[in-house]
Amino acid sequence: MSVLRQPGVLGRTAHRRVVGVTAALSAAAVETVAVGLWFGLVVGDPTASTALAGLGLLFCGSLLRAGVVGATVSTLGDLLQPRRLGVALVLTAGWVVWLLVAELFGGVPGVVVATAVLTCVLTGQFVLERRVFRQPVRHEIAFTPVVPGLLMALGASTLLVATWFVDWGVSSPPLPLGSTTIVFRIEALQIAAIVFGLFVFCAHQRRFQRILEP
Repeated sequence: MSVLRQPGVLGRTAHRRVVGVTAALSAAAVETVAVGLWFGLVVGDPTASTALAGLGLLFCGSLLRAGVVGATVSTLGDLLQPRRLGVALVLTAGWVVWLLVAELFGGVPGVVVATAVLTCVLTGQFVLERRVFRQPVRHEIAFTPVVPGLLMALGASTLLVATWFVDWGVSSPPLPLGSTTIVFRIEALQIAAIVFGLFVFCAHQRRFQRILEP
């Protein structure tokens, strides 16, 4: 009843939820596309050109995600400010370290160790991001970034599992189109990318929910 008597409070709460979900969708879309394209380019036997292209895509995605966070919690400002570039570089380096650790250990141990490492890196990056955008880190929520970091790391592990352990694909019947024939194929890595995107959205939604709390 007290909430009904204060429509302004209800309106602000609904507004925060809409902003949080919108920001989470935007950040998740950017991160899923950037990480997915980078992972697809560098996994397997990449060339120097594809590795550089993938790294460039990953950094641009990290920079755009920092812009989404900045626009949500403060002001968009200048994406090329040194501190914001530093946030994007830490995130980019975290993904690179994750893949290097996974390949170093290999197999199931590589997936487990890389997931733990990525959880730690992302947790630290989230805290750094809040400080860069001048968001106070209250004592009672000091450890909440661990959950979003773990969610994203678990989502990323599906990419490794789909690449290393799953040999699966479904192809459509040949579809004639004029003088050519088209075949649509869905592979395990594509499904894993969708699963990764869902994990990333859940992680960011939880992040923004905590950040936007009064």
